[in-house]
Amino acid sequence: VQLRESGGGSVQAGGSLRLSCAASVSPFRKDCMAWFRQVPGKEHEGVAVIGEDGTTNYADSVKGRFTISKDGVNTWFLQMDNLKPEDTGMYYCAAEDRALYCRAVLSPTYTGIDYWGQGTQVTVSS
Repeated sequence: VQLRESGGGSVQAGGSLRLSCAASVSPFRKDCMAWFRQVPGKEHEGVAVIGEDGTTNYADSVKGRFTISKDGVNTWFLQMDNLKPEDTGMYYCAAEDRALYCRAVLSPTYTGIDYWGQGTQVTVSS
């Protein structure tokens, strides 16, 4: 199974982008579907996760600005509004089935991710 992100790009601060992650098989349903980001020189950061029941969790840095959703078939999304320069980074989608609670997937110490995408670059200029 491959995950492919799309929708990255360059925007000015205050702008919006919508990222998509499509699995290569359909249907593709995992307990937890998530988005991460990484800036060179820093650890990857869990941004948002959505559970099978639709429960969502977000990093504090993006609450109120980012929204994760899914189509229930094989694609999930990250709507990013009011983007800031510090949101710049490579964004990766991920999925897995082993977490007891999906919010644990966002922890920097969690190592149970089964599937990763290749990443899409998001650049926000001031």
